[in-house]
Amino acid sequence: MELEVRHLRALCAIADTGSLHKAARQLGMSQPSLTTQLRRIEHAVGGELFARERTGCRPTPLGRIVLSRARPLVVEMRALVTEARAAAARASDGTPRLRIGSTASRAIPGWLRRLRNRMPGTETSLQMDVSANALLQMLANGQLDIAFVHEVEGCPLRIPDGLRRRVLVDREPQFVSLAADHPASRKPVVHLTDLADDRWMVDPTVDGEWDGLQRVLREAGLNPRVLHGDYLTAATLVATGEVVTVCQPTSVARPDMAVRPLYGDPLGVRLLVTARTTAELDAVYGELEAAYWEAAAESPAYQDWLLGTRGTAPPAPAAPAALPPLPRPATAPLPPPDLGPAPSQDLRPTLL
Repeated sequence: MELEVRHLRALCAIADTGSLHKAARQLGMSQPSLTTQLRRIEHAVGGELFARERTGCRPTPLGRIVLSRARPLVVEMRALVTEARAAAARASDGTPRLRIGSTASRAIPGWLRRLRNRMPGTETSLQMDVSANALLQMLANGQLDIAFVHEVEGCPLRIPDGLRRRVLVDREPQFVSLAADHPASRKPVVHLTDLADDRWMVDPTVDGEWDGLQRVLREAGLNPRVLHGDYLTAATLVATGEVVTVCQPTSVARPDMAVRPLYGDPLGVRLLVTARTTAELDAVYGELEAAYWEAAAESPAYQDWLLGTRGTAPPAPAAPAALPPLPRPATAPLPPPDLGPAPSQDLRPTLL
């Protein structure tokens, strides 16, 4: 067996995630298939590359040697593919294209509307995914131009080298959605102990979501029953009183469903927009910022939280201004930015 780039990419994914299950998901394959592939790679190199432990996979000394040679090759191949795709796009019909990837957000419709109005000659596409890490990898591979993602507190994302990033919201509190007739819905702020007897629903395919919720519940001394499923199904079950679930603060209540802040804001996320170049970030960031705060202003619960916690209402959307033409993709990744000091807890947009 001769090693190929896809084999090296698999080894890097296993090392980066520390788990065959997570690496398989990142690579878009099943865990049994990845396990079989790893065995074949180890047979080809003549030794074990990862020690399988209860807590995950750890590179062996031989594995570290192989990885030290594999990583530069994978990076170079990624740059080659990115450059080739950019050249192919330029050689097509000449229409400017903007490929956006995003995790779920109520800011998306307003963002796309603003971009369409400000860039009427640009063809915009949208790729939604529950996995922020998958979107970041697609961006690094040249399959996307922009990725708008959220990072669950305590569960850092794996941001590939060479990407530029900007923080939209440093710490967005996560609220809870519950049936409108739930006893706790009569309170302006809900304690986790108010939900001790409820079943929770969480989507475990969302990067960091299950780990973050587990941590919060454990710290509150709770061990509730949990259902796993997507959040579209969760909304239906919340309305009928079957479950409660974490939700974004921009979520809007319905006649059959209430949205409330959690006491002490135990769970937060950081909202990031990323691109390969600063120019690409500059071309779309203002529109996203305005769309986010527009969505925030439509949520009474979030407005009350902002006024009560920060003493300020959501900022008014900025007046439209002429945008420069969308830049062509760079031919090679730029060096990572200097992140500077640790981010503050200010809710307003912050630059990295």
